[in-house]
Amino acid sequence: MTVVLLGPEREWTLTELAARVGASVATAQREVTRAEQVGVVTSRRLGNARLVKAAASPLTGPLTELLLRSFGPRQVIEEEIAGVEGVVGAYLYGSWAARYSGESGRAPHDIDVLVIGRPDRDALDEAAQRAESRLAREVNIVIRSEDWWRSGEDGFHSQVLARPLVPVMAERKSA
Repeated sequence: MTVVLLGPEREWTLTELAARVGASVATAQREVTRAEQVGVVTSRRLGNARLVKAAASPLTGPLTELLLRSFGPRQVIEEEIAGVEGVVGAYLYGSWAARYSGESGRAPHDIDVLVIGRPDRDALDEAAQRAESRLAREVNIVIRSEDWWRSGEDGFHSQVLARPLVPVMAERKSA
C-alpha cells in the first residue's frame, strides 16, 4: 500500500501495483481487498481494470505519514546515493521537505535533492534514475560545492535555507 498512499493523486491498476512491488496480480488483489475493507484505499472498475487509490479516511493521514518516514524519498534517496564517491552531504528541499516538516499541501510531483560535494556526475545520475524508478517520481538533483554550502550568497542558497531542509544523509568529510 506504500505505492498507493505515497501517490494519492493517482489511480493504479492491479497489474501496475503488482509490477511495482514484484508480486503476482492475485497477491496485489488480495492486499488491495484487505486495505479496502479497513478503509485505507478505494477502488473502482473501469472496463476490466480495477483502479485503486488512497481513500479519504481518518486512517490514511497517519498511515501515510508513517510510510513516508519509513519508505519515502528520504530513505530511498539515501540508499541510492550512499555509495556515490564525492558526496559529502545531501538534503531534500522544496515540496517534499515541506511535507516532512509538517507543512500541508498537495502531494509533490517531483523530489528536489541538494547534493553537497564533488560527486561523480554519472554515478549520481544513475542513482537518481534508480530512485525515480523506486519512487515513481522525478528526482531532481542539484550539486553544490562545500564552499557554496558554507558561505553561498546567491539567490538559490538563500531560497534553500529559508525553507524546510531535510537531511538525507549525515555529512561526511571530503576526501
